[in-house]
Amino acid sequence: MSSSFPLNALSCITAAVLALAASMAQAQELQTVKIAHAGPTSGGIAHIGKDTENGVHLAIDELNAQNLVIGGKKIKFELVAEDDAGDPRQATAVAQKLCDSKVAGVVGHLQSGTTIPASTVYNKCGIPHITASATNPDLAKPGYKTSFRLIANDNALGAALAIYAHDALKLKRVAIIDDRTAYGQGVADVFKATAKQKGMEVVGEEFTSDKATDFMAILTSIKSKKPDAIFFGGLDAQAGPMLRQMEQLGLSNVKFFGGDALCTEKLPELSSKAGALKNVVCATGGASLQKMQGGAEWKKRYDAKFPGQFQIYSPYAYDATFVLVDAMKRANSTDPKAYLPFIGKTQFKGVTANIAFTSQGELTKPAVTLYTYKNNARAALN
Repeated sequence: MSSSFPLNALSCITAAVLALAASMAQAQELQTVKIAHAGPTSGGIAHIGKDTENGVHLAIDELNAQNLVIGGKKIKFELVAEDDAGDPRQATAVAQKLCDSKVAGVVGHLQSGTTIPASTVYNKCGIPHITASATNPDLAKPGYKTSFRLIANDNALGAALAIYAHDALKLKRVAIIDDRTAYGQGVADVFKATAKQKGMEVVGEEFTSDKATDFMAILTSIKSKKPDAIFFGGLDAQAGPMLRQMEQLGLSNVKFFGGDALCTEKLPELSSKAGALKNVVCATGGASLQKMQGGAEWKKRYDAKFPGQFQIYSPYAYDATFVLVDAMKRANSTDPKAYLPFIGKTQFKGVTANIAFTSQGELTKPAVTLYTYKNNARAALN
């Protein structure tokens, strides 16, 4: 007995097989997507910049383990790490380089003084960037749709410190020092305004730079005014030696306030474990690691990959990377033009918090945590 297979049926099967093969080939096609980190990985605060870079690195490793398919292509994420040395001019050059190399998104920069000028460059080339650390409110003022912040800004940090100084510690007289950077001036101005609103007296104002190491002259001037506290708008690289010199001048009982950039794990080392360290009260724009919804487990993974390197911002840099990729997944595209609008609609459960943004790219529910130092280790006050 003989039988024949209909030619049209064979053609249909062949077409279906070819279509399936093409579909499988497309799904297996590998696309490299570059996500950049930009921050200072050289200079006095390289330890902080490297910490944020590590956060991005860890996120990319974990995302690649998921074997994601976006837009029909298997995605391999690649970290592009750039050093802006904490310098505004170098930051804009780095931003332009990242635009020219067509990265899909940027986590950075670290400081307000670098992030604000770099944001203009990213806006012009249409690349989204999320800072995990820059806190000056001026970042949001131009209304760039490419700029996002994953941490509370200086309006929250400076005010929280001044309120604590007045309400909890009952301090009356405060001196203010800032490092003349966008960050240092910004947080100091907010602290000063809130302190005055609370009825505290600002007995002196002094200025330094983010490269200085000798503060004896300005501290001597401040000592003569007998403050209850000194507020320093600046970085841990300056706060450390400042605390040592305060102790040398007999100011070890004066409270020392500062924002997130001095509120690091490295401050005890930078201060040579000065006795004045116990008087530090500093603020960060987020929950403490112990209170983050994924903090404990995340820290284990971080320490396993980068032992002894944790400082402060890496959980936020980690979440920032996931926020970029979450938007890509929802847009089904890694093209910045396609996925950028989806970042503003983010509802992402991160390690640091449940993340959503206002129309200005700020967090809808920013948290502030106050810290001090006990037994030469940072400890949360709230």
